[in-house]
Amino acid sequence: MARAADSRLSQSAAQSGKARRNGAASRPAPAPRPRAKTQQRYINREVSWLDFNSRVLALAEDRTSPVLERAKFLAIVSQNQDEFFQVRVAGLKEQVGAGVSATAPDGLTPQEQLAAIRAQVVGLVARQDRVYNDEVVPLLREADIHIVGTGELDEAERTWLLGVFEERIFPVLTPLAVDPAHPFPYISNLSLNLAVQVRDPVRRRTRFARVKVPPILPRFIVMPDGQRFIPLEQVIATHLDHLFPGMKVVSHHPFRVTRNADLELEEDEADDLLAAIETELRRHRRLADVVRLEVDPDMSEEVLSLLVRELELGEDDVYVTSGLLDMGALWALHALDRPELKDEPWTGTVQPRLQPGPNGAPPSVFRVLREGDVLVHHPYESFATSVEAFIEQASRDQDVLAIKQTLYRTSGPEGSIMRSLIRAAERGKQVVALVELKARFDESANIAWARALEQAGVHVVYGLVGLKTHSKVTLVVRREDGAIRHYVHVGTGNYNPTTATIYEDLGLLSADPVLGADAIELFNHLTGYSRQRSWRRMVVAPVGMRSSILELIKREALLPDGRIVMKMNSLVDEEVINALYEASTAGTEIDLVIRGICCLRPGVPGQSERIRVRSIVGRFLEHSRIFRFGSDGRGADYYIGSADMMPRNLDRRVEVLVPVLDPALTESLAHIMDVELADDVLGWRLGPDGEWTKVPTVKGVDTHRKLMSDALAATQPAGVAGGA
Repeated sequence: MARAADSRLSQSAAQSGKARRNGAASRPAPAPRPRAKTQQRYINREVSWLDFNSRVLALAEDRTSPVLERAKFLAIVSQNQDEFFQVRVAGLKEQVGAGVSATAPDGLTPQEQLAAIRAQVVGLVARQDRVYNDEVVPLLREADIHIVGTGELDEAERTWLLGVFEERIFPVLTPLAVDPAHPFPYISNLSLNLAVQVRDPVRRRTRFARVKVPPILPRFIVMPDGQRFIPLEQVIATHLDHLFPGMKVVSHHPFRVTRNADLELEEDEADDLLAAIETELRRHRRLADVVRLEVDPDMSEEVLSLLVRELELGEDDVYVTSGLLDMGALWALHALDRPELKDEPWTGTVQPRLQPGPNGAPPSVFRVLREGDVLVHHPYESFATSVEAFIEQASRDQDVLAIKQTLYRTSGPEGSIMRSLIRAAERGKQVVALVELKARFDESANIAWARALEQAGVHVVYGLVGLKTHSKVTLVVRREDGAIRHYVHVGTGNYNPTTATIYEDLGLLSADPVLGADAIELFNHLTGYSRQRSWRRMVVAPVGMRSSILELIKREALLPDGRIVMKMNSLVDEEVINALYEASTAGTEIDLVIRGICCLRPGVPGQSERIRVRSIVGRFLEHSRIFRFGSDGRGADYYIGSADMMPRNLDRRVEVLVPVLDPALTESLAHIMDVELADDVLGWRLGPDGEWTKVPTVKGVDTHRKLMSDALAATQPAGVAGGA
């Protein structure tokens, strides 16, 4: 049968697929940039996000990194792309389907954005495939980790594999035929499948069937030698005759489907938000449109045409990959006990003021905070001995009367924080958990947390109608010497001990009574009826954060020594970008450290020549938000918190920023920013043309290594040097 899958695709995808089959190098030309209809005042949001994923892919391409770390970054790129298609591409396709012609701030229509995305993703997939096939797989083989096909096994090994198939795999499989009596089956989101053609030797008809690769089974079958790994889909494909006895298997090809995963919920009409979200999740899983089809380059035109037709797709929705379909599966290899093939492990140090006493017992967090605020920097400093210890001690302390906490993403009912909240409720304390049910991709998990907490007696609320509660705040109310004292934690990251080991985040622990009063009013605002419009110290979205940020930017623009440094995940908001442009033209020096999306165009004469933008991408996910307004001579105001400068954060979420006032702590924040601005190992620079380029290495400043070294040095006695 002719191999003509690529005839169904765009020209670039077709050329790429044919080159692979001919054994030629197939790295396409760089994806064209979208043509802006305006004067290029803004960079397209979607293209900027894909640029970020390209920077992550560059880590997989880094030949100085251990091979399992390179495999890990291939997995991250794949999972990032999955989320991008489920949400951003799905949203644009909905706009096109609805006939929306309005342009984005950069001047592109939804259709033009989809075309730009297509061009860039084809290039990213080709780079991924090249790194996987030509570099990572051979390096793994040299380390005795072999990803092999069933054709590489001898007869005894094939017999062993047959036993594994019959015992563990075959009972789970369900072949689904497609014929007049069997309609085309539903293909679930992100599922890996085999498209199978079988021929009936009696009726001499060729039929199509779909076999789902069960996600509950490991993606790789490990051979008895512990060194060879066979993808599960290949094991199933080798034994298809067991699923279709008496039939001749004509062809089989893996494919993968991505669906729209953005929930649509009318909260105003929902009497029970938890029940409404459960219902919407069930409905959405069945009805969500397909937005991407991934196939191998050898799929026949006949099978590809059938899939495209039945899934109601266009040619531009099909992506051909010669690598492993769903490289997120490479996390399984990264989990292997091969430390020599990974980065040296890092365990966060204990924050100096939270160090155990001479008897080895941890200090009372409440006593420490009464002596002054504590700033913790994860993962350099331990989450367990700071934030978790704070909540755990509060759950056991007989003088603690109440614990209130916002939960956006956490580790689930079995996690230490959840156990602490449940323990506190069981001991009769007033415990309030605001569980954000609408946290994207965590809706089901958050429903489970909410039910577990409610069963333990925790007061569970779901925030405000129409708003996501994204803030990271904990309030502990404690009785001390006949009075009531408040202790607060405000963080930049989630209450998740797992991600706290790989996400870079900050947290402020404080017994400041003014901040405590703000926290009380914030929780009253979230759990009751309130039109609170102002706070004493906290800066809260959506009621006042936008205006506060704009006022601070304008303040610096009006001063002769104006200076702004902002670190965040994303910069998208037009009003904030325009304010930064105006500050730049007024003479303000501005440095932005932005991990992901940046729609601001720096270095443009007459617009942004005093703005510099860089991105740090490396071992840890840069996640903290730090905002500095002020010069060295005049003094600077520092804020940390949960908000990026995006419309959704400023207008449609409950977010919290807090000022950091202690001079020792602001010095720590200044040091973090100085290191990131000096980084010439992990750093990337954004140019006025919208292109990201690697910062040339001169001094060898690596943010992550430097801050690990600093954390170790801070725990050493005076005169003892620490190292990474």
